[in-house]
Amino acid sequence: MNNKYKILVIEDEANILRFVTALLQANNYFVIAAETAEKGLLMFTSHHPDLVVLDLGLPDRDGTLLLQDIRKTSPVPVMVLSARSEESDKVEALDMGANDYVTKPFGSQEFAARVRSILRSNRHSAEEGKLPGGKFTSGEMTIDYDARKFYIYDTEIKLTQTEFNIIALLSEHFGKVMTYSAISKEIWGYFDSGSTKKLQVNMANIRKKLSLKPGENKFISNELGVGYRMH
Repeated sequence: MNNKYKILVIEDEANILRFVTALLQANNYFVIAAETAEKGLLMFTSHHPDLVVLDLGLPDRDGTLLLQDIRKTSPVPVMVLSARSEESDKVEALDMGANDYVTKPFGSQEFAARVRSILRSNRHSAEEGKLPGGKFTSGEMTIDYDARKFYIYDTEIKLTQTEFNIIALLSEHFGKVMTYSAISKEIWGYFDSGSTKKLQVNMANIRKKLSLKPGENKFISNELGVGYRMH
């Protein structure tokens, strides 16, 4: 990686902000820092970062509200960095459009790896020539990689950033089973004991948005104990 990547860190704990800033700078990223939600939103709109590292427990406003504001205007990747470790908090943030959720305390190597993974996975665009015209079409499905939009019968299905990345990844391997570990490594950059659960939560949300009933294998099938297949 080189310093063309600009990362906005929104964190009110001074020691963590210093640590994260130093860690990112050591990996040759350009870092912008903010200690409040208000300042963070101002820095976001003025600097257009490539990635946002967002604490949820900000002094002036809950970070989830700031995440919602960001998602209203931009698909920029967001990594949540929070002391909240309950599964419900993680699911809520991921449903709102966070790309990853890191709990405090955290290891420096794992944190750096997750940053690399997010920047690497934010790659589906026509410019990279994934598919001619930046689109994938099969039957009732259309995926516009460049606009990051997913359609069924010409109706757009609103997906979070992570959900779209999963759909796009499965489409690249259309007709083939992708294992839970392979999908997790591509989407989040790692596979651990909680990865399958996190993937299943995102996939359940996708299926709900597609109005699929439990056990219905239209568009995407679950190969039990193995992974998922788009067909």
